[in-house]
Amino acid sequence: MRIIGLAGWSGSGKTTLLTKVIPRIVARGLRVSTLKHAHHDFDVDQPGKDSHAHRRAGATEVLIGSDRRWALVHELRHEDEPSLAMLLRKLSPVDLVLIEGYKSERYPKLEVHRAALSLPLLAADDPAIVAIAADTALPIARIPVIDLDDIGRIVEVMIRSAAPLDSVLAQLGTP
Repeated sequence: MRIIGLAGWSGSGKTTLLTKVIPRIVARGLRVSTLKHAHHDFDVDQPGKDSHAHRRAGATEVLIGSDRRWALVHELRHEDEPSLAMLLRKLSPVDLVLIEGYKSERYPKLEVHRAALSLPLLAADDPAIVAIAADTALPIARIPVIDLDDIGRIVEVMIRSAAPLDSVLAQLGTP
């Protein structure tokens, strides 16, 4: 497995960009998984469903399966948030894992930057950022800048810059 991510400030368009690059990568015959960090409480389960009732009743894990998909919901209760390394190890093997978020972690990433947000570039302080996808020219950037609408070039840079899982786990400080 190879790992690459998108980092950027909230509202920069990371999710929108991922929904554009994933089909292009899949069309090349690569299997893709995504890993998304949430900074807030989230729920993939729906109130009124049996699985939600199981979890609310105290189940640590609820595994839901059907003829189309399965999902495992693990309730942390009083456990610490899992590390990026731990979550990467939980993924089934694929060709490419695309991470959205975890911007302070050390793994190769492409920064998504929008001028309208008037926020500083993350790349200035993060040597793990390999390129910037932006909606404006950035003459101060010390790394390649790609037009945010040039999905083909963004895909090329992401595939070329993705690092092997073992390398990323080592950068994250895990064996």
